[in-house]
Amino acid sequence: QLQILESGGGLVQPGGSLTLFCSGSGIQLDDFAIGWFRQAPGKEREGLTCISVLDNTTYADSVKGRFSISRDSAENLVYLHMFSLRPEDTANYYCAADGFLHLSDCGLEDDYTYWGQGTQVTVSS
Repeated sequence: QLQILESGGGLVQPGGSLTLFCSGSGIQLDDFAIGWFRQAPGKEREGLTCISVLDNTTYADSVKGRFSISRDSAENLVYLHMFSLRPEDTANYYCAADGFLHLSDCGLEDDYTYWGQGTQVTVSS
């Protein structure tokens, strides 16, 4: 059964760092574009970053220079490295997988096919 699972969330102080993990079961993440999204209470889901099958990356302006996405093919993982965290980064973080027509493409729209259940990140002192 195909399953995507996020992990690594938790409580971190402002200015701190955290790495989130996206793992696949029944799915080889290398075969898909992977996106990271987040949703805070009362707000719409926001696309943060994505990585294509060919490892091209895209970042939203809100996280550019602070967040980094990468793959670990051997472990079937996709990481979201987060630095210089702010209270406004507090949200439930999701990873998602989808196929794109062009292997070099990925997107920040939330129309991906496969989604995890999310992991909570709280930035607070």
